[in-house]
Amino acid sequence: AGDAQALDEALQSLSDAGVRVRRVAVDYASHTRHVEDIRETLADTLSGVEAQAPMIPFYSTVTGGWVQDAGALDGGYWYRNLRGQVGFGPAVAELIRQGHRAFVEVSAHPVLVQPVTEILDDAESGAATVVTGSLRREEGGLRRLLASMAELFVRGVPVDWSGVLPADAAKSTPVELPTYAFDHQHYWLHTAPTATDAASLGQTAVDHPLLGAVVRLPQSDGLVLTSRLSLKSHPWLGDHLVGGVVVLPGTVLAELAVRAGDEAGCGVLEELVIEAPLVVPEHGGVRVQVAVGGPSENGSRTVEIHAQREGTPGDGETWTRHATGALSDSAADRGSEYDFAAWPPLGAKPVEAGDFYGGLAERGYEYGPAFQGVRAVWRRGEEVFAEVALPEEQRKDAVKFGIHPALLDAALHAHTLSGTTADGDTVRQPLDWNGLVLHAAGASALRVRLLLDGSDVLSLEAADETGGLVVSADSLVMRALSAEQLTPSGDTVIADSLFRVEWTELPTDRGPVPAPSWAPVASAEDVAALAGTAEVPAVAVLEAVGGDGEDSVLALTSRVLEVVQAWLSASGLEESRLVVATRGAVPAGSEAAVSDPAGAAVWGLVRAAQSENPDRIVLLDTDPAAPASAPASGDAVAPVLGAALAGGEPQLAVRGTALSVPRLARATVQVPDAAPVFGPEGTVLITGGTGSLGALAARHLVSRYGVRRLVLAGRRGPAAEGARELVAELTELGAEVSVVACDVSDRAQAEALLASVPDEHPLRGVVHTAGVLDAGVIGA
Repeated sequence: AGDAQALDEALQSLSDAGVRVRRVAVDYASHTRHVEDIRETLADTLSGVEAQAPMIPFYSTVTGGWVQDAGALDGGYWYRNLRGQVGFGPAVAELIRQGHRAFVEVSAHPVLVQPVTEILDDAESGAATVVTGSLRREEGGLRRLLASMAELFVRGVPVDWSGVLPADAAKSTPVELPTYAFDHQHYWLHTAPTATDAASLGQTAVDHPLLGAVVRLPQSDGLVLTSRLSLKSHPWLGDHLVGGVVVLPGTVLAELAVRAGDEAGCGVLEELVIEAPLVVPEHGGVRVQVAVGGPSENGSRTVEIHAQREGTPGDGETWTRHATGALSDSAADRGSEYDFAAWPPLGAKPVEAGDFYGGLAERGYEYGPAFQGVRAVWRRGEEVFAEVALPEEQRKDAVKFGIHPALLDAALHAHTLSGTTADGDTVRQPLDWNGLVLHAAGASALRVRLLLDGSDVLSLEAADETGGLVVSADSLVMRALSAEQLTPSGDTVIADSLFRVEWTELPTDRGPVPAPSWAPVASAEDVAALAGTAEVPAVAVLEAVGGDGEDSVLALTSRVLEVVQAWLSASGLEESRLVVATRGAVPAGSEAAVSDPAGAAVWGLVRAAQSENPDRIVLLDTDPAAPASAPASGDAVAPVLGAALAGGEPQLAVRGTALSVPRLARATVQVPDAAPVFGPEGTVLITGGTGSLGALAARHLVSRYGVRRLVLAGRRGPAAEGARELVAELTELGAEVSVVACDVSDRAQAEALLASVPDEHPLRGVVHTAGVLDAGVIGA
C-alpha cells in the first residue's frame, strides 16, 4: 500500500526479479498517509461505535498493550487501526515473553500461522508451543472446527468439550484404555496400493478446475499440463453449443494458456491463435495437453494446446492441435487508464437486449444458463460497455479460476448484442487473442469495455464491481463458427492452419480527410533530391504500374527496389512515408482478380520491406476499373491519400470510393478421411525428403493418408545424415521407401528421377520440401 508510482516501481522490480506478483483490487491504501484523506469521513461514519470492556483478554496491535477499559475501542481507535503500523510481530513476541504458548488463528483460512511459528522459532523459549487455525478454505464446517480443537487437545491444550458432547455425557465415566500392549496383528487381506493421484504418478498436482497435473521437462525447461474434460466432470461446458454440438469456448483455451503461463512464470499471453474448434463429446471425454516450451533468449515461451478424443483407434496417434501462441514474462505496465468507478459510463446509450439468447438459439448458437451472463449493454461511438455476471451456481467456483471462462465469454457477447458485427445474424467466436493479461483472479461479475477496430477486431478491458482492473486484451479477432463447420459426429471440417486473405472495407463514417503535402518520385535520384530540400513533404508517391512484355516484371521491380533502397537509406526522410501506388495488383473488390502481375510482384517485394521497416512505406492499389486515362500517379492517388494514411494501415486498395484492407480469414475445407487419397498403389515423391521438413512430411503421409510407396530425393541421397534411420522408421509403419540422390534444380536429373517411377505404381503426388536459403534484407 502506498503511492501509485511507488507501487508501480515495486511491481516492476519484483516482476524483473522473477517474483510472481499481482496488484490487489482495492481502492484504499491501508496504513499509509493516504488514509488521512478520509479521516473526517471515517470519524463521521464511526462516531456511533460504542465499546465495552472485553470479557476475554484482548491484546491490541495498535496500542501494544492489553485493552481493559470500556470505551477504548471507539471509532477513533479503529481509525488509528487503519492508519497506523500493524504491530503484529511485537504483539506476538510480547505474548510469548508473558508465557503464552498456544496460538489459534480464528479465520476462514489460516494465513498467520506461518509467521507466528517463525516468531516462536526466533524466540527460542524452549517451552512446547502449538500454533493452529480454526477453519480452512473449502473446509468451513463443524468437522474442521472440531479437528482443529483436537489438534490443540492432543498437544496438551485443555479443551472444554461439554459444548459439543451430548447432554448426558458428563454423567458417564470415561473408559480407561487397556493397560496391556496393543497387539498389531491383522488378519485381513492386504492389497498393493494403486496410483490414483498426481503425486503417486510422478507428477505435480495443479490447483485448477480444468487442469489436473503438470510435468516439468528437464531437457528444455518446458512443461506440460494435462487434463481430462467431459460433460460429466464439467457439466457447465454443456451450456455452450453450436449446431447442437458442444464446442469448448475459446475463453477456456485462453484460460488454460494463461494458467500454463503462470506455472512457467510468464504472466502475459502475447498471442493465442485458435486453429480448430475442440468438440466435447456427448459421452466420454477428451484428453487435453497444454505444452509450454523452454524460455527463449528474451524469456518468452511458446504454448500449444492439443486434445485427443477418448477411445480413438491407436490411442495416442490422433492428437489435434487446437491452439498455438506465445507467452511472455514482460513486466511492462499494461494497466488501464479508463476509470471503471464511474458507472454506467457518461454519454453511453443503453442497448435493448430483448430475447438476446433466445435469438441466438434460433441461429444455432445455444447458450445455457452458465453462459447467459449479460446483464446490461451500452454503446458510445466505437465503445461498447456491458455488465456481466456468473449465475449463482457458478459463483462459488469463480475463485478457483484465473477468470471463469463463462464470465469472459459473456463479456464478449456484448460485441454481438451491440449490433457492431458486419453480419448481425452471425455470432462471432474469439479465435485470435493478443496481449491478454490477467490482473486479478476470482471475479464473478465484471464491468466490461470493448473498443472496436472494425467489425471483427476489438480490444477488451474488464474490471470488478469496485473498479479494479481484472483482465485486459490488446486485441481480439472474432470470427464466425457456423454449424456447418461441425459434423454430427463432432469432427471438424476446418483444416489445421489454412488461412486466406480477405479484403475488408474500412468504415466510411470518418468524414473527408484532407490530403497531406506530397511529392512524386520515380527514381533513386528523385529521392536524393527530395531529401535535400528545405521542407520535406509528409508523403512521397511512387507510381508502380507494369507494362507489356516479358521483361516488364523485372524492370518494374528493379526500379521499385532502387527507389525503396534510396528511401530507406536517405537522411532526413525518417518522418515521411513512401506510398507505392499500383493499379490492379491485388484481388480486391467484386472482381477479385489481379490485372497487373508486375504490380503484384511489387507488392511481394514491398511487403518484405515493410516488415523490415515498419511505418515507413504504404502500399496503395488503385481501382483498375477507373478510366484508363487516370494512371496510378500522384494526381490519381491524391484524393484518397488523407483517408488512406489516417488509419495507419500499411496496405490498402481503392475500389470505387471505398478503401479496403487485407485481413486473414480462416479457410474452411472438408478434412479428408484417413483413407489413402493418393491411391493405395500410387507413389509419392518428396524432394528434400531426407531433411527435417521432408521427414515430417513423410511420416504424415504414411500415418495420416496411408501412403505406402515413397521416393525421398535429396542431393546426398542415401548418404544423408539420418536417412537410414528414417527409412527404418517408415518401413516399420508399413511403407516401401526409396532414397535417391538427385539435385532437383538440375533439369536432367529431375527428368531421370521422374522416369524411374515404375508404371505399376504411378506418381500420385509431389511434396516439395527442398530449398536453398540465401537470406537478405531489402538494403542488400
